[in-house]
Amino acid sequence: MTVPSSSAHAEVNGLEMYYEIHGDAPDGHRPLVLLHGGAQTVGLAFSAVLPALAADRRVVAPELQGHGHTADTDRELTVPDLASDVVALLDELGVQQADFLGFSLGGLTALEVAVRHPERVGRLALAATMYTQDGVHEEVRVPDYSSPRLPSQADFQEMADTYATVAPDPEHFQDFLAKVSAGAHAPLPWTADDLRGLRAPTLLLVGDGDFVRVEHAAEMQRLIPDAQLAVLPATTHMSLMRRTSLLLPLLGEFFA
Repeated sequence: MTVPSSSAHAEVNGLEMYYEIHGDAPDGHRPLVLLHGGAQTVGLAFSAVLPALAADRRVVAPELQGHGHTADTDRELTVPDLASDVVALLDELGVQQADFLGFSLGGLTALEVAVRHPERVGRLALAATMYTQDGVHEEVRVPDYSSPRLPSQADFQEMADTYATVAPDPEHFQDFLAKVSAGAHAPLPWTADDLRGLRAPTLLLVGDGDFVRVEHAAEMQRLIPDAQLAVLPATTHMSLMRRTSLLLPLLGEFFA
């Protein structure tokens, strides 16, 4: 895991939102915003890819409501609110436009930013991201924890251990996990026309053993103008962002 150049909290929408800055910003280059998955932190989601992504650009990596160093609030956890928080953070940092890489819940958040605030998005990479809830496999919609598509007990333990280490309220994890699950399974706020209206160059990334159905990812590719789709072989949801030998060339070319 690369050490951040800086980290801080920003007051946005009633949150004390934690964020990290990695790398430097070459003149004329948009920063890259990384948005992690549900119940994860920046490190859990992106430690495998962050050193390469931050090698030649500035990376802004926040932790969403209730995640990691960012304390939860009484507010429900919804994709529109998470996206509003990210836009407010960019306002605080003076970032008018950025590229985005969102994974899972972070991908939903990035998609909402792109739909509602298209002027803020340069290039958009969505990993393990659907636009309707029927885009995921049945055993994800109605969780069957014997399915290899879902996080293992070891994955949940890693999330819990990390939360206990960095969260302002380490005892809140189980309640928070239920809140994240409810938010992630809530109806999503987009239509096919919303995807047809996207103008940011878009890369869709999905594992062949992911939460998201490959057929659904292919439908998104058809709807989003000139979108690219990469299906990573032998890749589950939890391993997607760790498949560096496949991911880094794809991301490097896309964000170049």
